[in-house]
Amino acid sequence: MSAAPRTARGTRTRAKLLEAAESVFASVGYHEASIVKITEAAGVGLGTFYLYFDGKQAIFDEVVEDLNRRVRHAMTDAAKSAGTRLEAERAGFRAFFRFTAQHPALYRIIRQAEFVSPGALRLHYTRIVNGYIEGLKAAQLSGEVREMDPTVAAWALMGIGELIGMRWVLWDEEGAEPAAGARPDVPEEVFEEMMQFIERALAPSPGSAPGTAANPTPPQEGTAP
Repeated sequence: MSAAPRTARGTRTRAKLLEAAESVFASVGYHEASIVKITEAAGVGLGTFYLYFDGKQAIFDEVVEDLNRRVRHAMTDAAKSAGTRLEAERAGFRAFFRFTAQHPALYRIIRQAEFVSPGALRLHYTRIVNGYIEGLKAAQLSGEVREMDPTVAAWALMGIGELIGMRWVLWDEEGAEPAAGARPDVPEEVFEEMMQFIERALAPSPGSAPGTAANPTPPQEGTAP
């Protein structure tokens, strides 16, 4: 459980604790992390921690939720100006890779969640994929993409983005994870090859007629992985 702050100062303190926890969990892992390390990194007293969080598990789950909210916002923001579904895919994937390059902790912490907090892991992916499904349904109705099971397609496309990012953002050429710090973006030639694959997978069949939606909904939150 976590408590909402009652003052602006409390909001800033809670944000500092989340930022510090993200850094600590990413650098030493959940099991080596401690509330003492988190409060020291945040520059606050140990007692202050318990004003906002019940313990290490509670702040870990909140870090996962915070990362999820930020990456979905980045993708949604990027896709807002897209005129077509494929443009939304392109903009959403670029935003996802840019976010992961700037915040490699996303990968490290989500991988830890598989063992530390499976519920938080499932919530992370479900929130992303639900918006993705709605976007694909709207694109099918407008005839922009072929008929398919939007749930299967959404999970498959999200998987593409996650693994491409892992290989070309998180890892170096030898397959190892470099020292802490921002990562390079996905190389342009890799991005274009990926997008060609996705565009062929989504392209409507020749001669297929648009669906009945006259005004398809705009890209939903979590447009790409």
